Amino acid sequence: MTTAVAPSNAITLRPYQAEAIGAVYEHLRTRDDNPCVVIPTAGGKTPVMATICRDAVQQWDGRVLILAHVKELLEQAVDKLHAMAPDLWHQIGVYSAGLKSRDTDHPIIVAGIQSVYRRAAELDRFDLILIDEAHMIPPSGDGMYQQFLRDAKVVNPNVRLIGLTATPYRMTTGTICAPAPDGLLNHVCYEVGVRQLIVQGYLCPLKTKAGRRKADFESLHLRGGEFIAGEVEALMDDDSLVRSACREIVDHTQDRHSVLIFAAGVQHALHVQRVLGEIGHDCGFVCGDTLPFERGETLERFKNGELQYLVNVNVLTTGFDAPNIDCVAMLRPTNSPGLYYQMVGRGFRLHPSKENCLVLDFGGNILRHGPVDALQVKDPGSGNGEAPAKECPQCNALIHAAYAVCPECGHEFPPPKREQHDRQASTAGIISGEVTETEHEVQDIFYSAHVKRDAPEGHPRTLRIDYRVGFNDHRSEWVCVEHPLGSYARQKAEVWWHARSNDPCPTDADEAVELAEAGALAHVHGITVRHVSGEKYDRIVDYQLGDRPPAVTAGDLAGGEPDYMPIPDDEVPF
Repeated sequence: MTTAVAPSNAITLRPYQAEAIGAVYEHLRTRDDNPCVVIPTAGGKTPVMATICRDAVQQWDGRVLILAHVKELLEQAVDKLHAMAPDLWHQIGVYSAGLKSRDTDHPIIVAGIQSVYRRAAELDRFDLILIDEAHMIPPSGDGMYQQFLRDAKVVNPNVRLIGLTATPYRMTTGTICAPAPDGLLNHVCYEVGVRQLIVQGYLCPLKTKAGRRKADFESLHLRGGEFIAGEVEALMDDDSLVRSACREIVDHTQDRHSVLIFAAGVQHALHVQRVLGEIGHDCGFVCGDTLPFERGETLERFKNGELQYLVNVNVLTTGFDAPNIDCVAMLRPTNSPGLYYQMVGRGFRLHPSKENCLVLDFGGNILRHGPVDALQVKDPGSGNGEAPAKECPQCNALIHAAYAVCPECGHEFPPPKREQHDRQASTAGIISGEVTETEHEVQDIFYSAHVKRDAPEGHPRTLRIDYRVGFNDHRSEWVCVEHPLGSYARQKAEVWWHARSNDPCPTDADEAVELAEAGALAHVHGITVRHVSGEKYDRIVDYQLGDRPPAVTAGDLAGGEPDYMPIPDDEVPF
C-alpha cells in the first residue's frame, strides 16, 4: 500500500474548506443530483474551486468549466487560481467577450455566462461545471444558465454541476436549491456561517449603529419581492435626511479609512457626494453608467486608501473585493435578504489596517432581516409575509417571528396575528449576541415619580425620565433618588444628578420631578442606548448634555399637575 504525497505546491486549506471539498465529493459519490456549497463572502471559495479543479484534471483526467456572471468575478477567479495553484496556470483558459479571450481547448475554462450560453457545443465536453455566486441563477424558465446547462448535457449527459455561494437564496426570496428536475442545484451539501468564521479569526468582526433620523419605510411598496426603486430614491433623497446621514457618517468615521456607501439611486448618490464635499470630504461615485476607465480609476483610488469615501448605486456588491473597507453605510432600505447580506459582506475581509468593520444602517435593514449571520428566508408563497424576526413590546427583545411567547420576559403574543411593531426596540445587532449601541436625538423629555409594580408599601420611589426620540417612540430610565443615603443606588443617583444640575440631589421623587420641570437639569440633546442580545433590558449608556443651568430657587418651582401622562407602567431593572 502506498501513501499519497501532497505536491510541494499544494493549496493550504483551512479546516472548513477541506470539509467543504469532502462534502462535495461525498455528494457526487452518493447522489445523482447537484450540490451547493455555502461559504460566507471573504471566507475563501476560490481555494475550494482550485482544489476541485486540480483533482478533476490531475487525478481524474476530467475537464472543468467555471461560470460567473460578471467580468470582475472572472478576473478574480483567474488571478486567484494562478496564485493559489501555479501548477495549473498552463491548464486554465478564459472564454469571455469582455476580457477579449475565447479559449476552448484547455482542461479548465473560466467563462462568462453571457458569452457562452449559446456555445456549449463549441466548448466541447465538460465533466464538472462550477458556478460562482450561484444565487444569480434564476429560479426557472429559459435563462442563460438553463440554456447552457441544457445544451451541455447534450454534449455530456453525465456532467455534474456544483454551486458555490455566500447566500443560498436569491436577491428577492426563495432558496436556490430545489429537487430535480425543477432545480439546477438540489441540495446544500456544506455550509459554514459568518459568526463561526469571525470567532475563528477568518472574517473581520462587525460593529453596528443605526441612523438617528429614519425615514418612514411603511410607505414603500413591493414589486417582484423588492421595494420599488423609484419610491425608495424619492424617500431617501430628502435633503434633510441626506444632510443628517452625511453628518453622522463623518462623525462615526473619523478614525476609519475606507467607507463604502450604498445609495438608493443615481440622483441620491450624487446628492450624498455633493453634501460630503460641502462639509470638506472628497467622495467618489460609481454607478452602472460610469465609464470603464473612470470607474477603474475611482476604485483604484479607493482601494489604495487615497479616497476615504465612495458612494455607489447597485454595482459594488457581488464581485467587488476591497479588503480595506472598514465601514459600510447603507443609505437605502432593501427587502432582499441577499442584497442586504452582499452590502454588509463588503466589510467581511481581513486587512492589517482595521480591527473591525462598522456597519451604519440608515435603511432599517438589520431590523427588517435580522442579524446577518442568522438570516431566515422563506420560499415564495410559503408564508404570510411576516418578517423573519419580531420585537417584544414588553422587553424589546428581537426574537424569531415563530415565537408565541417571548423567551426573554414571557410576554404572550396575541394569536393569530402578531402585534404591530411599536418602534420602541433598539436596532438589532448585525451579529447575534453582539452589543449594539444606537444614538438618538431627543425630541422631548418627561419626568414622573415612579412606583414599582407590586412593590410593598414604603418601597423607595424613583425619578422616571422618558425621552421621546421619535413619533410614539420613547426610551426610559429610572434614577433612585429615594434609596437610602450611602447605598449604591443612591450614589449612582447623586452622580447622575450632579452631572446635570447645580442644585443638591433631592431625596424625594416628587421634589425631583418639580426641580426637573422648573429647569434644574441640563438639556439632553441626545442619548445612546445599548442593547445586548440575550439581555432583558436595554440601557441608556451615554448622553449629549447641554450646560448645567443655574441653581433653581424656591420661587422657580411651579405647582400643579404635569401636562404629560406617563406611558404605561412596566417592569424596571431593579
